[in-house]
Amino acid sequence: MSDLQEWLSLILRWTHAITGIMWIGQTYLFNWMEKAFDPPPKAADKPNISGELWMVHGGGFYLVEKQKWPEDMPRVLHWFKWEAMLTWLSGFLLLSLTYWAGASLLDYGSELPRWKGILVSAGALAGAVGVYRLIWKTPFGRSEAAGGIVWYLFLVASCAALLNVLSDRAAYLHVGAMMGTVMMTNVWMTIIPNQRKIMAISEANGEPRPELSLEAKRCSKHNTLMSMPLLFLMLSNHYPSITFGGSHPVLLLAVLLPLGAWAAHLIREHA
Repeated sequence: MSDLQEWLSLILRWTHAITGIMWIGQTYLFNWMEKAFDPPPKAADKPNISGELWMVHGGGFYLVEKQKWPEDMPRVLHWFKWEAMLTWLSGFLLLSLTYWAGASLLDYGSELPRWKGILVSAGALAGAVGVYRLIWKTPFGRSEAAGGIVWYLFLVASCAALLNVLSDRAAYLHVGAMMGTVMMTNVWMTIIPNQRKIMAISEANGEPRPELSLEAKRCSKHNTLMSMPLLFLMLSNHYPSITFGGSHPVLLLAVLLPLGAWAAHLIREHA
């Protein structure tokens, strides 16, 4: 790898780590707040407030109120979306620099040309988004447990399939990249659009549509649960002998995906 590629790789990894910390940290904060809200002391005086939360940090005291439905639009409304986009974009550029133009995307001796390997790589990311979104439109999506199991089985099957096409190292990382891509599209294709719809309905004095909030909340929850397995897969590249290079890489992934999600669940529910 040339010095220019080394510098690009370093800058992209640095950017990816910084924006990832911002995104995941913000996600965990908001998911924690959902569990920490208490009913307001004088609920009758605040019928649209479903909960309030007092916090202290850095010498400041903060009161956060959660509205059931937005009634008055604030002068400034803070959106949380660019952390997700910048995390994904830096990760995608890093994947492209490392595997599409650098390290072994395919197994040594593979008869598949690199350009076809790149198509497999890009197709895995796009396909993951399509499958995830399809799951929640099918009968499986009516149950969060059933939908989650189908998504889990898809990820495990994807790992097994990619191991037959890409190099072991690339296959493991791509499963993580698939989850990261889904997490980013959850923000940009569901959470943010639903929030905009809610605002538009409120400004037009329309009837509240709580299903928009519930769908966005579900995607936010899924992003939290996928964050820990994703981090494991990103770090697995540094431990080849016991992860993708071990005796049973698919079995290991099949075990550690739910363990990571369980750890994220514990943090989300009890931290």
